[in-house]
Order: sequence, then C-alpha cells, then structure tokens
Amino acid sequence: MNLLLYTIHLLFLSYTVLLLIRVIGSWFPSFSRYAFMRFAVNITDPYLNVFRRVIPPIGGVLDLSPLIGFFVLQISEQLVITLVR
Repeated sequence: MNLLLYTIHLLFLSYTVLLLIRVIGSWFPSFSRYAFMRFAVNITDPYLNVFRRVIPPIGGVLDLSPLIGFFVLQISEQLVITLVR
C-alpha cells in the first residue's frame, strides 16, 4: 500500500515540476527552442487550457491558470490519496 501511495505522490510531483518548468520557461522566450521546454508545454498546456477557458488572461498578459492549476493539482492529489487509503 505504501508503494502505491508513494507512486501516486511521485506522479503528481512530476507533473507539478513540469508545470513549474512551464511557468518559469514562459518568462524566457528563448527557452522555447529547447526540446525539453517544448515537451513541458505539450504536456501541461491541455491541463492549463481548461482553466484558461474559465479565467482568460487578464489584460492579455497576466495568466492565472497556472496558479489555479497548482491548487487543483494539490487538491486532486490529496483526494486520490484519501480514496486509495
């Protein structure tokens, strides 16, 4: 059981790290040429687009979807771990 919980935690942590890389990489446009950055964008944008449909970027530049994404991801992890226990 502990191995399953640890695996679930690692999966959520990995996605959280990819999301963080996506956010930090968006501050530096030159990073978009790196394959790992394109990978992070391709993996995280479908998730972030769900929140962008609800709350579009403010003024066209301030995107709050990553904040909401981090919050929902943490709540989802706790919910899944609670359900597995």
